[in-house]
This record gives sequence, C-alpha cells and structure tokens, in this order.
Amino acid sequence: MNSGHRNRGDSADSGQPDVDPADQWVLDPETGEFRLDLDAGRRAPERRPGAARAGAARAAAGARAVAGGRSARRRGRVVRGRRLLKWTAGSLGLVLIAGCGGAYYVYQHFNKNISSVKVQVGDESERPQATNDALNLLVIGTDSREGLGREYGDEGSAGHADTTLLFHISKDRSNATVLSIPRDLMVTVPECRTGDKKIPGEARAMFNTSLGQNGRDPGCTWRTVEKLTGVRINHFMMVDFEAVKSLSTAVGGVEVCAATDIDDPYSHLKMSAGRHVVQGEEALAFVRTRHAVGLGGDLTRIPLQQQFISSMIRKMKSTDTLTSPSKLWSLADAATKALTVDSAIDDVNKLKDLALDVSRVDTKNITFTTVPVLDDPTDSNRLVLKPGDAQQLFAMIAADRSLTDVPQQAPAAPEPAPSSSAPAPPQVDARSLKVTVRNGSGTSGQAGKAVAALKAKGFALAATARDTDPVQASTVSYPAGQEDRAQAVAAALGLPATAVQASSRLSAKDGVAVVLGGDYTGSAGASAVPTEAPKDLQRVQADDTAVCASKAK
Repeated sequence: MNSGHRNRGDSADSGQPDVDPADQWVLDPETGEFRLDLDAGRRAPERRPGAARAGAARAAAGARAVAGGRSARRRGRVVRGRRLLKWTAGSLGLVLIAGCGGAYYVYQHFNKNISSVKVQVGDESERPQATNDALNLLVIGTDSREGLGREYGDEGSAGHADTTLLFHISKDRSNATVLSIPRDLMVTVPECRTGDKKIPGEARAMFNTSLGQNGRDPGCTWRTVEKLTGVRINHFMMVDFEAVKSLSTAVGGVEVCAATDIDDPYSHLKMSAGRHVVQGEEALAFVRTRHAVGLGGDLTRIPLQQQFISSMIRKMKSTDTLTSPSKLWSLADAATKALTVDSAIDDVNKLKDLALDVSRVDTKNITFTTVPVLDDPTDSNRLVLKPGDAQQLFAMIAADRSLTDVPQQAPAAPEPAPSSSAPAPPQVDARSLKVTVRNGSGTSGQAGKAVAALKAKGFALAATARDTDPVQASTVSYPAGQEDRAQAVAAALGLPATAVQASSRLSAKDGVAVVLGGDYTGSAGASAVPTEAPKDLQRVQADDTAVCASKAK
C-alpha cells in the first residue's frame, strides 16, 4: 500500500521553518482585506528589501481601517466574509467515509500530505461503460490498526474494506446518491493485480476481503464494486480510523443524536439520549458502535455512519466553518493527511477540480442509502443481494437517476419501432400483474436482472423465486385467460413468442411464471431503466437533522 506513497517531507525535513497558519493570513494594503499568503512567516525580515516600508504601509492601512469606526469595521467584516465564502466555494470538497469527512484546499502547500496508490482496474472490455458525465467516487474506510496498538483490536490486521461508499454525483451536479455496501455481503471478488502480483479471484467471498486479503489493494475493491453494481468508477479515496478522529476535531465537533441511552462496551461509547457534539475518540466510537443499537449488526451501524456523515457535511458547509480561517486550515490539513487516493488525482489542483464538482450539490439533494440485502440462507451472519431490488437500484445509479425530487434529465431517445417480424407486445395492465421468475440458466443472478428489467417496464409485482435445475429453453407459463399477459412478459424479457405456454397448474392468482433457460441473454430494450427506487429502500437525507440512533430492543 505504501509503495505508491509520494515521499514528501514535512517542514522540518525540508529545512523550512515552522509557520503558524494564522500568520499566513496577511492584510493586503491595496484592498484593506486579509488574504492567504503561504510564504508569509518564512521570509526573514533582514532579507526583504523594503520590508520596513511594506510594514509601514500595512500599518497605515490598518490605522485607516480602525479610524473608520464601527460601521467601517462592520463593512469590513461583511466584505471579508463574502470574499472568504467565495474563495472556499471553489476549494471545499465533500468526500466522506465511515463517519468522517474531508475538505480540500487548492494550494500546493497541502500536496505533501497526500498519499497515492497506482491501481490496476482491468481492460476496458471488462469494465462498465461510461454513459455520461456523472461522477462516481469509491470511498473506502479501512479498519487497519497500523500504528494504533491494540486499542481497536489486532495491530497486525491487514486492513480490510470495513466501510465502503459509492458516491454518485449526477451529470448536472444537482443531486448525489451515496450507496453503502455492507462489509458482510457475499460477492464475487474478481482476479486482480497489485503491482506484478496476480491475485486469484473468489466466486463467493465477504465484500470486505476485497481489500487487504492476500495483498489486495484498493484496485481490487474498485473492480469488485464495478462487477457488483455495473457502475463505472472514476476515482477512489481511502481513509482509516485516525481520519474520523482528526477530521471531527478539525471542524470543532459533529452533532449526533441518540434516541435512547447507549452503552456499548465494544466501541466504548457511553452516550445519554439526546443530542451531542462529538469529536476525536468519541466520534470514532459513535461510528463504530453497533452492539448497543438496532439489531446489533453492521446493517445497524451503517445508518449511524450516514447520520454522522450528513452532519459533517452540514458542519463543513456552515458559516461557522467557512468563515473561520483556522478551522479551514485545520480541516484541509487533516483531510489531505487522511487521504490515500488513486494516482490520477494525486495532486491538489486535480482534487480542487473534483471538489468544485462535489461542492455544487445542494445538501438537501444528497441521499444516503444501503444496498438492498437479505440474510444469507446458508449463513445467518452473512448477507446476499435482495434479488430485483438490488439490481433495480444499481440500474438507477448507472443511468444517473436521482433518489431525490429534482428535475430529471431528458429521457433517452425512443426505441426503434419493432420490425414486421417482431409484432408489438399486447397492451396489458403491467402494474397489477404478478410475475414470478426462476433462474434455470446456469448463470448466477439472471433472475434478479430479469426482475429489475421487468420492474423498469412497469411490472411492479415481479419477484424472484428459488432457482431451478438448469434448462436450455426459457418458458413463460400462464393460467387460463392470461395469454396476452404472458406475451407481454415474454416481449419485455426479449423471449420469443414460442416460449409462451399455457399451464393447468397455475391459477389466476398465481399470475405468470417465468423460468429462464440457457437461451436467455437479457431483456429487450436494454436502455430502459427504472424511474422509481425499490419499495422500502433505506434512506437518510443529508439535510435531515432529526435522525437519531435507536437502542437495540
């Protein structure tokens, strides 16, 4: 992991004198306003010709400001506040993970803090296509204990993907979706490379082992998420436990809420019911706690982290932070030290451009959600994707569909009219039709994809059922009187009319039954995407101040 770290020394190593950041905000004698001068405090007075004259000019300007009286001071504060807000609007970026957040200054002063990794994410032919200018950031919170002793567990931990967020920012920057991926989710981890080492993939593994296990780097997690979601990732950022502590402290604490008293001996969080401002160790305990809230698992911890991150976003965008040079300096310094990024954005100027995009999103249009999952039927301590719902959500993100109420992009061009050899499907009431899909194709996940495609085309009651033994030909069975409905389902799935057959074993209440065979290659009209999120999808809005952690029952 450290092989890609740029070796930038601190001021002591480089021979530069230590400088108080506050000394770098200097009064400009021409404007009468303060500005950031990163070289201030490093220049020796005896080596600065005209320093006395410049100092006298600044003093005179300061005297004029004082002479202006109370109204002048008030005007000065307003102007400086506006200038500072305008300046930070282009340098504040929101990239947050595991209950922590980051902000970027655009100045090279912070380049020395940034660590990077050159990742390998596979051939273009293996990756999802980039459909538009939406921005997808993979934000990884690692549970590495490096340098933390046994305070949080085994110091020798490899550092797995303890908390992972897919941060999707829309093409028009009007909204964002932040998707939490549970660490206990069973997924396919593809083969990947770290340097010259080839690491074999696994057909079934816990998601968190996509990082750290067998030497896997963030590029392996990157490939795993792309394979899981079908969403093309642009960049990754990674932070560890220390980032939660340093960033929450840099902003002066983050407000959180507990619905009842919490006493978690594992995370060491003791918190009374109500609102609290946490930072440092207490902030880390809050985002790690799970045994004393909800059902006690990782799915309980995720909403707490989403609550914390939302509050961090609000705090970072608050006037209290934006108008405080010392807070902005501390936050930028802590954030750049906390981040490990891919080598393509290993530069403050590039991070500045990224920050400009992210900071344009209104807080009220940032939606946090979690991958829809079910308990693994073979292991109650693990999770699997909820068929249909998971694919439906992934398809929305890949197609840049918002989970918040914002104007949507213009719809895609209409599909070409069907040819004479493919008659138009019958017009039926798709929303009220029950459709059950079983997978007999021999390819994992086909039933879920088919259900997602059906829901995208209006078949709201479509659902998966247990897989069948492999069969070659797909069938669409229907009860008496529902042939037109079965034909509509077959057309939606791209199956031939010959796949439709009557079944005496089905009743009207059973609806249409689909068995996917080896001939199934995907639904017709692949460009169709869902317009609504799955029912009962877990959500947290970034501007919601009423979210509280609930105690386990």
